[in-house]
Amino acid sequence: MPFSNLINIAMSSGGILFIMPLLFLVTLTVSLERVWFLARLKETGRRVIKRVEALKHLDMQELNNLLRSVHRQPLASVLRVPLNFPELRDHVRLADRLEEAILLEVPRMDRSLWLLDTAVTLSPLLGLLGTIIGMFNSFQVLGQPGTAPTQITGGIAEALVATASGLLVAIVGLIFLNALQTRVRLLVHDMETLKTMLINRLDGSDDGARK
Repeated sequence: MPFSNLINIAMSSGGILFIMPLLFLVTLTVSLERVWFLARLKETGRRVIKRVEALKHLDMQELNNLLRSVHRQPLASVLRVPLNFPELRDHVRLADRLEEAILLEVPRMDRSLWLLDTAVTLSPLLGLLGTIIGMFNSFQVLGQPGTAPTQITGGIAEALVATASGLLVAIVGLIFLNALQTRVRLLVHDMETLKTMLINRLDGSDDGARK
C-alpha cells in the first residue's frame, strides 16, 4: 500500500492512527526493558537462595560476600538487614525489619508496568474512537449526489484499521503485562523465601557463637 494511502487512512481516523505506533513503541520498550531487568534478578535470586540454603547459621562474612555480588539489586536490601542490625536476636523484630525491606523494594520491581497497563486499556478505546470518526466521515458521503456504494464500504473498511491497530497493541501489551506480573510475584516470593531462611538461621548463629 502506498505511503500516501496510509496517511489518508490515518487522517480519516481523526489522527488516531498516528498515536498507535507511539503506543506500540512504548509497549515494546517497557516490555523488553522489564523482561531483561527481571530475568537478571531471577537468576541472581536463585543463586543467592542456593548459597543461603547451605548455611547452618547467619555467617556475616558469607552474607557480606553475597551482598557485594547483588549490589544495587532488591535482594541486597534483604541481605543488608542482618548485617546492619547484628544485635537483633528476636525472630519477630528481625522478621519485621526484613518485611520492611521487602515492601520498600517491591515498587522498584513493579516500576513502569503501569505504562503497559495503560497501553492495554487505552489502545482499544482509541482504536474504537478512530473507527467511529472514520465511519462518520464515510457516512457523510451519503449526502453527496451520485455516491457509489463502494465509496461507503471502502471508507468503512479503512475505518476498521484503527480498531485493528488498537487491538494489536492491546494483545501484545497484555501478553507482556501478564508475564511480567507473574515474574514480579515470583521475585517477591524469592525475597520472602530469603527472609524465612535468614530468620530460621538466627538460632544457628547463636549456637555457632557459643561454640
